[in-house]
Amino acid sequence: MPIPQDQNPAAQKPASSPAPDERPPLILLLSACLGMFAATCSGTTRAPFLIDMARDLATSIPVIANLFVVTATAWGFASVLSGMGSDRWGRRPFIVGGPIVLAIAMAGVATAETFLGVALWGAVSGGSAGTFVSALFAEVSIRAGSRQRGRALSWVMSGQSLTLVIGVPLAALIGSQIGWRGANACVAALSLVTAAALFFTTIRPAGTAKPPVFRPDYRAAFSLTVLRLLGMSVIERICYGLTAVYFATFLQSSYGLTLAELALPLAVFASGNILGTGIGGQLADRLRNRLRTFAVAMALSGGAAIVLFGWHPGLVTSVALAFVYVLLNALGRPSLMAALAEVPEQIRGTVMGLNGTSASIGWIGAAALGGWMYAGFGFEGFGPLTAILALGSAALALGRLPVRA
Repeated sequence: MPIPQDQNPAAQKPASSPAPDERPPLILLLSACLGMFAATCSGTTRAPFLIDMARDLATSIPVIANLFVVTATAWGFASVLSGMGSDRWGRRPFIVGGPIVLAIAMAGVATAETFLGVALWGAVSGGSAGTFVSALFAEVSIRAGSRQRGRALSWVMSGQSLTLVIGVPLAALIGSQIGWRGANACVAALSLVTAAALFFTTIRPAGTAKPPVFRPDYRAAFSLTVLRLLGMSVIERICYGLTAVYFATFLQSSYGLTLAELALPLAVFASGNILGTGIGGQLADRLRNRLRTFAVAMALSGGAAIVLFGWHPGLVTSVALAFVYVLLNALGRPSLMAALAEVPEQIRGTVMGLNGTSASIGWIGAAALGGWMYAGFGFEGFGPLTAILALGSAALALGRLPVRA
């Protein structure tokens, strides 16, 4: 997959490139995980407060729910722009500045008196999160050697899963004491802690210490190979999002669970994602062909989705099937991210930014496709839809494999 360096002057190997077996410092990986945790908390922790926010802002629950689309759209636009900017001017200003702007935005959400104000600050929060997450993925991938890259990136991705296991329940607990505004203020404080952690753990330059002498070759970032990988990323996020977005509703409609009773099943679901991401990082670095690993994981997850949504023998079995499904889905994600990170360093920020945009498209697509499928066929249609999409992404992965993917 890497573009031949003799055809791209911007891709000349920097003197400080990591050795193939070099791993970033643990403190940096923990800070990167915290960064992803803070970024996803800025939007996901809104879920328990839809009713309270609608009442406080004198609007309806569906209108408040649309804030997720606003946040995801802003995240997607900001990801690609910041990725391109980080290749031109360096990653650290985005990595450190993004959480600071996120803190300001979350404080704005906490103090806004109207829905329009919350929506505007929500867009700023999504944009700032997308700004530093794409640069953070590029930074970690550059600091990791090729044989450590999958595991290093899995640390960053695990922050998203921790939001579901820890962030959402903790936000609900905090919100029960000081309201949804107080919970958003806490996310603002967390963002400032994140900015400080990333500031101190990225002082030592990674890769090229200065912006490249040559203008980054953005044509390479939009090559057919990269676009194919980004298409796989969109489909993978749709497959994950179809279950992540609608799993709680599936349990409520199938087994009549209350909100309080959803906590444990959702924690089990998120734990499957964490475990799958960790194992997937190991597989990405130990197995020779990363895209084949991704293809197998997606094909298996498609089969698991058919069983999950088509067979309802009991609550415990359904939760166990959801655990298996999300674990299989997560197994392939580190391999895909590691394959994307094989582009030359000088365009890696752009590619990671495009991946953030692809993820946002995937989440929006999951919400739209899921709503359409539920209205027309019910949850029984989710399994075949997910399986078809998963097999499609697997087919893309197996077609004309890149040399080092």
